[in-house]
Amino acid sequence: VAVDVPSGVAVDTEDVPLAASGSNTAIRADVTVAFGALKTALVVGPGAALGGQAGLVDIGLGPWLRGTPALLVNGRSDVVDWWPELGPAAEKYTRGVVGLATGSATYPGAAVLSVGGALAGPTGLVRYAGSARADVLLQHPSVIASGRVGDAGRVQAWVCGSGLGTGEEAAAELRAVLAAPVPVVLDADALTLLVDGSMADRLRQRDAPIVVTPHDREFARLCGEEPGADRAAAALRLAAWMNAVVLLKGDRTIVATPDGRAYVNPTGTPVLVTGGTGDVLAGLLGCLLAAGLARERAPAAAAYLHGLAARAAAGSGPVTAP
Repeated sequence: VAVDVPSGVAVDTEDVPLAASGSNTAIRADVTVAFGALKTALVVGPGAALGGQAGLVDIGLGPWLRGTPALLVNGRSDVVDWWPELGPAAEKYTRGVVGLATGSATYPGAAVLSVGGALAGPTGLVRYAGSARADVLLQHPSVIASGRVGDAGRVQAWVCGSGLGTGEEAAAELRAVLAAPVPVVLDADALTLLVDGSMADRLRQRDAPIVVTPHDREFARLCGEEPGADRAAAALRLAAWMNAVVLLKGDRTIVATPDGRAYVNPTGTPVLVTGGTGDVLAGLLGCLLAAGLARERAPAAAAYLHGLAARAAAGSGPVTAP
């Protein structure tokens, strides 16, 4: 049993420093009892794994625990509270319409999977724009499909990039998405297209929210360096620099906002390290934005549900979470 954090784990980050000998001397606890507040090391990174089952004991520190927490952990009750209510007067357009500019002739599966993720959410209609429309309609006949973003029709949010490619045709579709005055999710190839800076003006001109969804290698391409030992701080720096919400994928996915808030997802699971899972997440995230969730709540809720779905699909653990 560890108290507050397992010995050898950095309290304020998820880092597990090495001893002078180069070995890892941190203990692996079965249970960690935290006093007053959960420490950052218990909810993100390798420290969370070393802490085992973490519990919190209130020792009366409430009056001194003021200000913004270093990390916020959204739970089941948060997601339930954020979820759009479906009233008797609702119809498919009032529930929200999400558009997806994903997939290509080379990667039609990315289109099918991202559309599937969008259909799992609360919006009333999904539009697809891209060269994989035949594959999408074969799997999802309820979708309205077109060949390009300009022909897709009105949407309340766009998802762009999963399997899109990085050629000029893909860049033109990304530019069309960025020109739309609605929230956008930029994933995978869309992030690669941002690296050379050619889209910088279009990003700066936007008033509507942007959510980017990098994994560590994509983060390094955007920032020129790996997230490092303090992933939350790294995600917050990128969010401030891009003026975008950053969903930094990982074992404990972090959602960082430009105004300095960071959420950590408690439902992460290693089974998500599988090709195509990010496409599903991007589609679900875009759906939640189109349904009206706030720019930081949509990615936090999407990551939470994505983790639960992965656990259920893999049969690898409980589908319950705090």
